[in-house]
Amino acid sequence: MDELEFRRRAYGEPQSQDPDFLKAIGEAEGRDTFVNELKSLDRRLEKVMKVDVPEELADKLLLRQQLVQHHQSRRRTTFLIALAASIAFAFGLSFSFLRLGPVDLGEHALAHVYHEAKALKSEANVALGDLNASLVSIRGLEQAHFNSTPGRVVYKAYCDFQGVPSLHLVLEGAEGKVTLFIVPLEQRMQLDEQFADNHYHGLGFKTEEAFMLLVGEQASAVQAAEKAIRQSFI
Repeated sequence: MDELEFRRRAYGEPQSQDPDFLKAIGEAEGRDTFVNELKSLDRRLEKVMKVDVPEELADKLLLRQQLVQHHQSRRRTTFLIALAASIAFAFGLSFSFLRLGPVDLGEHALAHVYHEAKALKSEANVALGDLNASLVSIRGLEQAHFNSTPGRVVYKAYCDFQGVPSLHLVLEGAEGKVTLFIVPLEQRMQLDEQFADNHYHGLGFKTEEAFMLLVGEQASAVQAAEKAIRQSFI
């Protein structure tokens, strides 16, 4: 075994009992002293490595790990709360701007009719007193009332026109049912006297207290309802 190989084996495993390694120790002067020094160093290192584990070390390490996880969780929760607050704030601003923006009454009326399709199936009989009681309960319509029912009223409910509480009625006449929305006056409301889509005809007019929006499948039914409302609404 040459010197390079011998020293590589000695550094790697001075305690080796391999026959070739033991034989190589005696083949050259000073090799035994060199190996003994390495063995002594090996023993000292082993002694240094044998350190008694402090009592409760495992518990302390576990506690530290839990604290680290807790801090990480708190940072993550704080971030999520801040993010949610930012989203809520942005949504609030958007909703406020939406409510303050102009409202196309005709478009809104058509959307309401489709959304509340069940209203057209109603066959109730709404009395004049009940109708007027609902009117005066709406802000801006406290002085408004009907002096007679504008035909047979088969449905009555409150609705919302972009943040403005309004009244939703369905009238039944000889030419079919017509939906009527009574919306308190607001400057941001935009009124078209005529509006329609592929299924419904609509018209709108303004009184001293409210916007009147009528929607029906037959234009003639809408016009008849308009005439009845103009004669009965005060």
